[in-house]
Amino acid sequence: MTTLVARWRAHSTLTALGGFGLAAILLFAVAPAVLSDFRLNLLAKFLCFAIVAVGIGLAWGRGGMLTLGQGVFFGIGAYIMAMHLQMADATRLGNDVPEFMEISGIRELPPFWQPFASAPVALIGILVLPALVAAVLGYGVFKRRVKGAYFAILSQALAAALAILLTGQQAIGGFTGLSDFRAFFGFKLSDPVNRKMLFFIAAGTLLVVVALVRQLMRSRYGELLVAVRDQEERVRFLGYDPANVKIVAYVVAAFFAGIAGALFTPIVGIISPADIGVVPSIAFLIGVAIGGRTTLLGPVLGAIGVAWAQTAFSEEFPSGWTYLQGVLFIVVIGFIPLGLAGVWLMLKGFLDNRFRRSQPAVAIPAVVEPQPEIEPEKVETR
Repeated sequence: MTTLVARWRAHSTLTALGGFGLAAILLFAVAPAVLSDFRLNLLAKFLCFAIVAVGIGLAWGRGGMLTLGQGVFFGIGAYIMAMHLQMADATRLGNDVPEFMEISGIRELPPFWQPFASAPVALIGILVLPALVAAVLGYGVFKRRVKGAYFAILSQALAAALAILLTGQQAIGGFTGLSDFRAFFGFKLSDPVNRKMLFFIAAGTLLVVVALVRQLMRSRYGELLVAVRDQEERVRFLGYDPANVKIVAYVVAAFFAGIAGALFTPIVGIISPADIGVVPSIAFLIGVAIGGRTTLLGPVLGAIGVAWAQTAFSEEFPSGWTYLQGVLFIVVIGFIPLGLAGVWLMLKGFLDNRFRRSQPAVAIPAVVEPQPEIEPEKVETR
């Protein structure tokens, strides 16, 4: 039995290494050679969405937490990066405040901007703040055993509140957000070579994130997370605290979303409240659901596919894409709960059942067990 398990693990590892190798070839060799600079930049944007989707797949697909507020953590990372880039541009031009502040009449830099003028502090903030906010929120929610639709509504309300708060803050760009970034850590964003570098950074980050989630899924923690999703009370009776298990998954998903937001800002060149509110959070979720939330690659392919379809169809049918997106979501949830990644499993199960039914029944001869010989009763004679 141990030998069979070892062989299965070795085969699975080799398959995973082959998949990562193929993905690396497609992203680092094929895509730059085939796509134009504009399409490559679009793909980099879609890869940022895929990074968020991987975290949602872990929290929702494995942990059962319907996260409708990932735009919050995406926005925290994106705005921290945008503030640093604005400060770097202002320093390079010899200004005390970014240009948009001068236009708005703000002559003094707000105190909360000042720490992010340093690149190390900005990077630490991108990695720590989204995870810290998720840890505080998760502790307050999961320790009180809030779950299901209540947790989904709460997370969605948080995304809406953050978008409304940022809309009224002129010190962070207000409704229009932050844009017009000239450089990314000293590299000019107008240079096509540097734009391609951003794509490679996003692609490498996505591969690392997928590898980390794969290890989590295959670990003891991954099994415990699935157990919490399916039988939370039984896990509690076994001596584990399901709240702690959920908090870890929620923090990891927020950590990934913050990194994705930080990459999104220089790639797209703008970040605004419209990119982090309720609608983007739901769009993240739709991509994960369509791709297959319980699988590893389903969220990645679903997020990229939905984002690409939105770009392609909205060019031809600007007013019809929203309806098509809603129809896709309803069809997947109602008829393909495992997503597009589960279509193969459903087809395979259907074919197996048809094959078994077509097989003629083989009569198994009955085995007659030998009966013990019964000795005749002895009759006593007098």
